Amino acid sequence: MKAAKKGKVVQYNKWGYIFLIPFMLVFVVFQLIPLVSTFYNSLFENYRSGLTQIGPTFVGLSNFKTILSNPDLWTYASNTMIMWVMGFVPQIIVSLLLGAWFSNTRLRLKGQRFFKTVIYLPNLIMASAFAMLFFTLFSDSGPVNSILIQLGILTEPYKFLSNVWSTRSLVAFMNFLMWFGNTTILLMAGMMGIDTSLFEAAEVDGATSTQVFFKITLPLLRPILIYVMITSLVGGLQMFDVPQILTNGTGEPMRSSMTLIMYLNKHLYSKNYGMAGALSVILFIITGILSMLVYKLSDNKARR
Repeated sequence: MKAAKKGKVVQYNKWGYIFLIPFMLVFVVFQLIPLVSTFYNSLFENYRSGLTQIGPTFVGLSNFKTILSNPDLWTYASNTMIMWVMGFVPQIIVSLLLGAWFSNTRLRLKGQRFFKTVIYLPNLIMASAFAMLFFTLFSDSGPVNSILIQLGILTEPYKFLSNVWSTRSLVAFMNFLMWFGNTTILLMAGMMGIDTSLFEAAEVDGATSTQVFFKITLPLLRPILIYVMITSLVGGLQMFDVPQILTNGTGEPMRSSMTLIMYLNKHLYSKNYGMAGALSVILFIITGILSMLVYKLSDNKARR
């Protein structure tokens, strides 16, 4: 009897492994092999000078030393983190507020499905379309400048795309618009999974809405908040399409909106595969370290 049960378990396990095969094939072909080949290419000098192909010549860690000693790397890294923080902070605040409102049964908000759909819609719009729209709206002769001049707020067009902080703010605002809907849905799902008896008990004890939110809702949302923060951080480090289109790939003004992936793209465009591979590996390591730091810091706060 036991042997028969064991045979059934083994048979069921077999189907589990079979269903894992498509995932493993996709992972190996599209993730593992490119990752290994990128690290391999980073160890070679391989670029094109005019019509002459230089390399591939094995140079070890020379590409890494060249990139890490280049001050531009740290400038572009700070640009990336500044624009990510400027977009993520309002994103998480607005998403928490909207999630709390929509998941609060006492408010009995009408038309919730409609508003949830509207909130999520910007996430479905291509980043390139968003960037082109904002480029048109905030150009020197665009509608925004025309309206501000007609209202008497400005006497001459404001050069949004020629000012460091206005350009960064536009990039951050676009990222906020594209992703706050997705974050709201995730946080709202987490809030709806919290046992309602906890809220009822707090209400009976005389707790205010603010106390309930900070003492019950936020602590129980910690796993989802960590997930949102790490995925947003990874997405922020990969920021490319919005600043690339908005600034026509220049990262102007004064390269203040040049991101790490735009810097990587310049190496790929010039066919400097060794430097591009080294920069990709550095980005991979930075992403892993920052993600681990976020997780550890959040875990330590939860234990306290």
